[in-house]
Amino acid sequence: MTDRTLTAVADPHPSGATVLAVSGELDHHTAPELSEVIHDLTFDATTPVIIDLTDLVYCDSTGITVLVTTYKRAQASRTPLILVGLNADLTRVFGIVGLDRFFTFRPTVEEAVEALRSPVE
Repeated sequence: MTDRTLTAVADPHPSGATVLAVSGELDHHTAPELSEVIHDLTFDATTPVIIDLTDLVYCDSTGITVLVTTYKRAQASRTPLILVGLNADLTRVFGIVGLDRFFTFRPTVEEAVEALRSPVE
């Protein structure tokens, strides 16, 4: 059996955003851990959420469902939400299933912060 590990740490960014750094494997075994961390985050119009997936090595459909649920929560509370650091495989999956039309992506946290400062897409 493979040892599946996930780390999800939320920290405030000097810009006022919350940065949630996710690393490891996001699958049906570890998705509840990420869901719990996300549940504890503040979602409001004044505190953007940046989810940093730079160190995510695997994500299955359960993990994508957690991200979609997060997107819906962000939309309902008018919280700006940006995903950063997606690898090529995850970017491709988001494109195939059409989620690239809903999520905002940036390569790095700093580019996401800059996009939040000037929210022109």
